[in-house]
Order: sequence, then C-alpha cells, then structure tokens
Amino acid sequence: MNQPKGLWILFITEMWERFSYYGMRALLVLYLFASTDETTLHPGFGWSEENAYLLYGLYTWLVYLTPIFGGLIADRFIGTHRSMIVGGWIIATGHITLAATELFGVTAGAVVSLQSSPGALLCFLSGLLLIVIGTGFFKPCVSVMVGQLYEPGDERRDGGFTIFYMGINVGAVMSPLIAGTLGETVGWHWGFGSAAVGMILGILVYQYLRPRYLEGIGLRPERPTTSAQTAKPTFSLSKVEWQRIGVILVLAFVGNIAFWTAFEQAGSSMNVFAAQSTDRTVWGLLSDPFPATWYQAANPAAVIIFAPVFAWLWIFLSKRNLNPSTPMKFALGLWLLGLAFLAMVFGAMEARDGGLAGPHWLLITYVAYTWGELCLSPVGLSMVTKLAPLHLQSFMMGMWFFSFSISNLLAGLVARYSIKLESGESTFVIDGLAGFYLLLVVAPLVIGTFIWLISPVLRRWMHGVK
Repeated sequence: MNQPKGLWILFITEMWERFSYYGMRALLVLYLFASTDETTLHPGFGWSEENAYLLYGLYTWLVYLTPIFGGLIADRFIGTHRSMIVGGWIIATGHITLAATELFGVTAGAVVSLQSSPGALLCFLSGLLLIVIGTGFFKPCVSVMVGQLYEPGDERRDGGFTIFYMGINVGAVMSPLIAGTLGETVGWHWGFGSAAVGMILGILVYQYLRPRYLEGIGLRPERPTTSAQTAKPTFSLSKVEWQRIGVILVLAFVGNIAFWTAFEQAGSSMNVFAAQSTDRTVWGLLSDPFPATWYQAANPAAVIIFAPVFAWLWIFLSKRNLNPSTPMKFALGLWLLGLAFLAMVFGAMEARDGGLAGPHWLLITYVAYTWGELCLSPVGLSMVTKLAPLHLQSFMMGMWFFSFSISNLLAGLVARYSIKLESGESTFVIDGLAGFYLLLVVAPLVIGTFIWLISPVLRRWMHGVK
C-alpha cells in the first residue's frame, strides 16, 4: 500500500533522533559506575550501582515528562514543525555538552561529586538537562506530524505508523553498535559525541527535504475567527470525545506504564547483567568479550525484522474480521512481555554464585519481548492520533509520552530494588536475582489480564474507531 512521501522524511529524522537518545542511554549507567581509578582504561564517575540506577530513572522520567509542555506549546503557539526544529538543535547541544565533560577531568580514585569534581558533574548534568528540554519540544511533534499525513479513516495510517516505528528502531540498532562501541572501547566522550552527530544529521535532512515533501504539515495553528469559536474553551468537549480520551488515558496509565516499567530494565539492570553476569565470549568462541552495549541492538533489530510481519498480520486478520481491538492488543503485548522474562529467570539462576549466564538468555528475552512491543507501541501511537480531538493532538501525544516518564522513573526504582533481591535482603518466591526477574514475569501477566477484562468497556468508549 503506497504511503505519503513525507513519511520517509519523518522516518529518517526520527531515526537519527533515536540514534542519539539510545546511544547515550546505552552508555549512561555504565559510565556512571565505571571506576575513576587512573589504571582503568576509561574512567567514569565511580558511583554505586544503586545511585547510577536512580539518576537513570530520574533522567528518563524527565525526558518523557517534558513532551506534555512541548505539546501544549506546539498546539497553541508555534506548530509542530518549528517545535521539532527547536528541540532537535537543543538535543544536539546537550550531547555535545555531555562529551565536553571529559575536558574537566576527575580526581583519580574519588567518586565524582560537587566536592571532588564540580566542573565535570555540573557539565554532565547540564548536558542531560538540555536533552530533557529538547526532547520536550521534539518528541510529541514528530509522531503528530505522521498522523497529519493521513485523512480521517485512511486505512494506511496503522501501516504508516508501523513503518515510522521501524525508523525509530533503525536508529536504535545503530546507536549501541556505533555510540556504544566508541564509548566502551575508545572513550566515553566519543560515544556521547557520536550521539550529537546523529541528531544534527537528522535535523539537517529534515530542514533540507521538508519544503519538497512536507509542505503544509506541522504549521503554526490558526487562530479561531468566529465569536462562537473564541468563546469555546479548549477542553469543552462532547461526551464521545471525553470517552475516547478516557481510552487513551486508561491504556497509557495502566497498560503502557506496566509494559515499559519492565521493558526499560534494558538500560539499567539488564545492561548491568550483560556487563557483569553474562558470558560475552560466546562460550569461549571469542578471544575478548564483545561490548555489553551490543545487547541493546537486539531489541530494535528484532523490531525491524518482525514489524513487517505484524503489519501484515493485522491486515490479514482485519480482512477476516479477526483483527484484535486496540485494548486487546495491549493485553497481548503485556502477556508476551511477561513470558519473555522467563528467559531472564533461567539466566539469573545460571549466573548464581559468581557464575556467568549463557549469552542466549538476554537475546531470547529481547527478541520475545519485542513481539509484545509490536502489539502495543506502534498501535498506541496510532490510537492517540485517531482518538484525540484535532485541537488537542500534540497535547494528548504529550500525555502519552508522560506515561513513559512515569514508567521510566518506576523502572529506575525497580532496578534499585533488584539490588536488594540480589543481596538476599528481600525475596520474591525464588532467592536472588532470579526472583527479581520472576516478578517481571508475574506483574505484566496480571495487568495484561486486567486490560483484557475491561476491554469491552474500552471498545464501547472508542465509539467505532478501530
């Protein structure tokens, strides 16, 4: 099915933005708890694993919190096009600032703090803050612009969002392989710097090609002209509109949060498991372990492989009136996520008492929970553009990403809890880290079942929108 040509421009732009984000995310926790000892090949901040998880959770929470405000500004004042450009350049500046942390140096053997290395700490935190602000302007707008390419009822919309979602994951595949490898093997600042290059490339491509392929998309919103329009408050909405918004909020703040709280262990506890508890020599076939960040390419690579399969599957089922509803797809996504973490339970049991888990357990988890992601994430993006009132689309997309902010904060706190389970201070059915991953099996299965039970109500509230 032919797609609008402008879709490919947004595909490329988002690809490079995700390259920058996931490249930095792959390095963040590893950099924070890397030793400051001068004998270490690449000194980091020397923080404890627990504190590294906390900053990771706070940072990723803020990254997905600011799109609410960015969405409002885009809807009411500057439009999605200008908002995206402003955000992209601020993000690039943030990554450059992170790379500049290296210029300040650290005190050998001392944990980086305001007392030991104030310049390095303030520079690093300033870089994170710039990325947070820039993402607020950028993130809700690019997804809304994809939705603006289609007229209401256009059957190409879900397929278009699946293609767009592949763009996200092309960038996410490249980032750990390029930025992650540079950061772990050449120098942390090289990894952060490469993330800046990715964002700059994305914005330059967009600005060069937009006049040809995206004319009229993402413009500044027109002001109401009639007195009736002027008198109508922004949030004066019909019952149908409120119920459709209710569907977005339920699936965002129940299903989405539950899914991504477990999923986002990829950048924290699973990242550390790859670095410390996994045989990265592939059962001795390699002379040196491959970089731990490479595991984070497994999920986006699986998205690229399986996204066309799921796009075909939804069309195949739709033609036979068997296509699951959006709430049902959320339930399926959560069930698949929970089952995927069974592999991590076995991996953690194998790595007990200082052993190393086989390299396949993480890979199985990443591939299997990708199937859950493909049931939930692109479907959720499409749902927001279909159910949200036109004059609130960027704001509601911001609310959608706000649910990500909560899940990322929870993911950091959950990762900190894994330390208590690993040390034996707390237990969930099975001793040690295996109990932690068993918790990530049970919780998504239970919440997925809850979504399934309330799905008839949510379908009624959608009022015929599929």
